[in-house]
Amino acid sequence: MGHSLSDRSRTWLIFTMPVCRKKIITGCLAAFLLMFSGHGGFARDWHTVQWVTDGDTIVLENGLNVRYIGINAPEVAHENKKAEPFGNFAARINRKLVQGKKIRLETDHDVRDRYGRQLAYVFLADGTFVNAALVLMGAAYCLPVSPNDRYDDAFQKAQHRAMAAGRGIWRNWEKKPEKLLGNKKSRRFHRMTCPFGKKTGKRNRIYFSNRWDAFKAGFAPCKKCIKQFRD
Repeated sequence: MGHSLSDRSRTWLIFTMPVCRKKIITGCLAAFLLMFSGHGGFARDWHTVQWVTDGDTIVLENGLNVRYIGINAPEVAHENKKAEPFGNFAARINRKLVQGKKIRLETDHDVRDRYGRQLAYVFLADGTFVNAALVLMGAAYCLPVSPNDRYDDAFQKAQHRAMAAGRGIWRNWEKKPEKLLGNKKSRRFHRMTCPFGKKTGKRNRIYFSNRWDAFKAGFAPCKKCIKQFRD
């Protein structure tokens, strides 16, 4: 799992949660501010966000595709596939946060994903930690991928707050009974019939009776057997 924020020198985590009755972004959930200096992997170069692809991917002015580390947003419509529930919502929140703005990137252990996209933690000029802000606003959920786990603890805390508030993707969630198998090593949960889940060693097995409890424990759904994060 990720390193504890208390163990990181010169790091301050600030939640700002103003009350808003209308839009979730504009001056309202100013989100997670993470301010620190001198951390390895933190680029000093500023970039401008030219395009927001979806809730967790952007394109910079130099054409670089950036995939946010540690989180996953519902998919928008693409390649003849329909948008997932809250996919357009997540993309809209991401767009409000970063479109046309200056950002800095922080890398972790892996620099690129299998699609060639830059993996990064993204920060705005005012210190807003974009990855965490999206989780806090209920536009994305935690997606632990070791060894890129520097902020996993922070993401999980943000997710707990979003779930408790019923915000975004957690809104009107019904805890439908469903037996699920979790893998404590990969932090994924599977349907009991999933061939990948069946490969989980006995020591790494944990069981959940519904998806809500699995998410709350910091697990993410297996993409092979669970096509949508919620029914």
